[in-house]
Amino acid sequence: MEPRKPARATVWLLPDLALALALFTVFYAFAIYRAPEQLFRDSDTGWHIRTGEGILRNLAVPRVDPYSFSRPGGEWYAWEWAADAAMGAAHRGAGLAGVAVLYLAAIGFCTWLWVRLHWACGSNFLLVCLLASPMLMAAQLHWLARPHVFGWVWLLLTLLLLETGRMRWWLALAISVVWANTHGSFFLLPVFCFIYGVGWRVFAVAAFGSLVNPYGWALHVHLVRYLGDTELLSRVAEFQSFNFHSEGAWQIGALMLIGMGGFVCALACGQWRRACVLLLLCAMALRSARGLPVLALAGLPLAGGAITAALVRWPFWPELGRRAFAYGERLRALQAPLKGWASAAVLAVLLGLAVAGSNPGFPANEFPVAAAAHLPSGGKVLAPDKYGGYLIYRFDGARKVYFDGRSDYYGAAFLREYVAMLELRPGWEKTLANQGFTHALLPVRYSLAGALEKHGWRKLYSDATSILLERNF
Repeated sequence: MEPRKPARATVWLLPDLALALALFTVFYAFAIYRAPEQLFRDSDTGWHIRTGEGILRNLAVPRVDPYSFSRPGGEWYAWEWAADAAMGAAHRGAGLAGVAVLYLAAIGFCTWLWVRLHWACGSNFLLVCLLASPMLMAAQLHWLARPHVFGWVWLLLTLLLLETGRMRWWLALAISVVWANTHGSFFLLPVFCFIYGVGWRVFAVAAFGSLVNPYGWALHVHLVRYLGDTELLSRVAEFQSFNFHSEGAWQIGALMLIGMGGFVCALACGQWRRACVLLLLCAMALRSARGLPVLALAGLPLAGGAITAALVRWPFWPELGRRAFAYGERLRALQAPLKGWASAAVLAVLLGLAVAGSNPGFPANEFPVAAAAHLPSGGKVLAPDKYGGYLIYRFDGARKVYFDGRSDYYGAAFLREYVAMLELRPGWEKTLANQGFTHALLPVRYSLAGALEKHGWRKLYSDATSILLERNF
């Protein structure tokens, strides 16, 4: 029997599962995850915001480094410039609250697309609800105010269009151009288009549309060199494999098992395209912790569809399981007509006001929020990369930094020397002298802080987070 069509008022007031889960995600991120603070726990956000404001001010993308004194004026690729500009515009309008709202909206939209992709793959309603928990737990590992969140949006949109057969050449071109100017993961677009066997025209624009960027072909060469520099990436924490011995790692283990289970089910059901994508996403997740949210967002819907198809075909499925499966299908049909946009609009306004009133900012227990106020004007400050982006933001780029999170700009040799100095390895004193540092702003737990004090550096300020030292001239 067909479900009764709901009244018009009900349609616009009650959300479907996609919108309901998106609203829950945003609420969870704000109230439990503490997004107004946690979104800014990576200092790269600081230079992204200031770069975006500079782009809006100059109406041009930067081509040389404007921030460092250790490598001044070198060639620099601001390859996420469009995302930077969006962050700069949000910051201009409402400060860090505007940036927080921008990324909360993007995170919520990712969840909405996640559910829509489940429906496109044929997932059962109850299975979608079951998989929502591992998705949220993995995605929040990289809930940060950084451009990769926009990359998630383009990835989910790409898979949704491919699964529904709606990918057209002009859509592929638009996604390719926007993706290439917001995040470096744009190479996934032609890969997935190839796997799904799109027409030659769609594949061509997906592959070559990314050339429409301010740096042209040079951007692709730069990214290939960066991602191929194993020595450099081995020293960048976010490119390392996930530590499965850490607390709560069982949830990530469960995510990997679901992904591989979906791969097996896809093969068993003849869904070889989904199987190829799942295998690729699982490999990315094993190689780098950055791939875990990607597997959760893009892989779980494909796995959900494959597992659903396998359960339908499994001859030993018990009667109770078949009834639960049928109930899930009825629930999906019941919620399909619902929109809920009226309620969502009211809740979005209330959330925006709540974020604005929460005083968003970089966490004072992770960044030198108090210590930076004691920095004297001028001089060269030794500060770790974790502080670099924050200092760029704090001083609007006017105070040059020794190092920040742009590892592709500084390179492996610089990073090797930097790590050796922080860890007090042989030759660290020579590096210290060559840079001509006048002050040091370090986390209190760093061994280098104690070593500098033993070498006569004078303490100007310290708190539970940071210590500020001055060289004894």
